[in-house]
Amino acid sequence: MPKLSSKALIIIAFIGIYVIWGSTYLLNKISVTELPPFFLAAIRFFSASILIFSIAKALKFNLKISKKQLLNSTLIGFLFLVYGNGVFVWALKYVDSGFGALLASTQPLFVLLLMRFIDNKKMKPKSLIGVGLGVIGMYLLVGQQELVTDKDTLLGIFMIFTCVFAWSYGSVFVGKADLPKNYFVSTGYQMLIASIMLTILSLIFGEAWVSPLHWSINVQLSMLGLVTFGSIAAFTAFNYLLKQVSAEKVATSAYVNPIVAMVLGWYVLDETLSTQSIIAAAVLLTGVYFITSRKKT
Repeated sequence: MPKLSSKALIIIAFIGIYVIWGSTYLLNKISVTELPPFFLAAIRFFSASILIFSIAKALKFNLKISKKQLLNSTLIGFLFLVYGNGVFVWALKYVDSGFGALLASTQPLFVLLLMRFIDNKKMKPKSLIGVGLGVIGMYLLVGQQELVTDKDTLLGIFMIFTCVFAWSYGSVFVGKADLPKNYFVSTGYQMLIASIMLTILSLIFGEAWVSPLHWSINVQLSMLGLVTFGSIAAFTAFNYLLKQVSAEKVATSAYVNPIVAMVLGWYVLDETLSTQSIIAAAVLLTGVYFITSRKKT
């Protein structure tokens, strides 16, 4: 069987983070209606890590990890999975899945600003236009009267923005970090470490642990999708892309994720979006386009 070319793998990986991660907003929203958020995330990533290491062992991948790689994996696991995902799932208790996806689409703006301050990368005119449109889009999105009067929604919005910042910083950090060379194994360590931290958080917050046997069929199916596709397939693709292309390019998943999330949220959960949210989404995603479409120099 011929090996896939590097270009083909990159295309497949992009499809994975575009479509699969777009659907995880819906799956997380379904799951968090019945399960505590940190418990949910801990079970998801622990199950995924066990599957990953089992497959890696069967394929005779090198599972060794150095002390530095372990420390880097711990930091990345926290930024991406404990805070970036675990807290995000908690915030979905207060906002619709489609709206949460729109807020997450600000990631390229955060990545660009972090690269400016961390790597001292100068902003091109297109990028400046993109940042301006992004700020306008965010203002339109979170400045709606019905949201301003709802304290729980405002809390959810604020926490999602902090999650996006954590995820963005992790994206910039990964590109330079010393990690296990095998992306599959690297993903496994990040998820195993994150699941331990999430379990501790779940215990600290006194969350009720519910046996999978007592979950509804919808939650069981959602968790199956989150573990196999959302965690193993998409996150491995994400780690692979961060080493192959720039963090800005990987952040283009912000184009597609909100669209997939909004369509699924509307179709499955009957979620609605206001006219102002739709306008804000158009402005915001146009800003994302300007940021990520600029040519390399």
